[in-house]
Amino acid sequence: MIPRIQKILYATDLSKNSAYAFRYAVNSARKHDASIHILHVMDSRPVAELYLLIHTDAARLSEMRREKKEELAGAIEARLKEFVRRELKDDPETLKRVASVQILFGDPAEEILKIAAAMKCDIVVMGTHGKGVISHAFLGSVAEKVLHRIGIPVYIIPIPREDTETLSEEILPTMDSVTPVSPESKS
Repeated sequence: MIPRIQKILYATDLSKNSAYAFRYAVNSARKHDASIHILHVMDSRPVAELYLLIHTDAARLSEMRREKKEELAGAIEARLKEFVRRELKDDPETLKRVASVQILFGDPAEEILKIAAAMKCDIVVMGTHGKGVISHAFLGSVAEKVLHRIGIPVYIIPIPREDTETLSEEILPTMDSVTPVSPESKS
């Protein structure tokens, strides 16, 4: 029996050239009449939180973290949706296939695994950059973790060096678009 592909999870790090992998997710969605669920996971930075904890109490840090995540997630989600609209502007039918856009915080590989399972996705599409120690033994660390622990097919799309589309500059909020929160701002 040929497996049906109905839900595609496109996991993106929003890095330069990740639009290339998105096009593979779109192509698969068209061919299989499937929906696309877009996921970006912001890697938590415990070092920055440790610095803030020195200057504020744990309860305030938790509140600041929640506020900042909501603000940052909102800015990224809005820009990601605009990117999708631009990328698919000539194909409104495919735009309708984008069923959800999620921005999460945590370990990227762990969150991709959780969302793929929770949504019962049929495949995961993600790019890999092939940088570092012999291309991190052929795959990026997030792609490698996902590939070895997930129970569904994973399309790992190598991002060509010559592809010049930029996504991160268009999507990641600039310092002007996100208001910084400091321990003193809500005292």
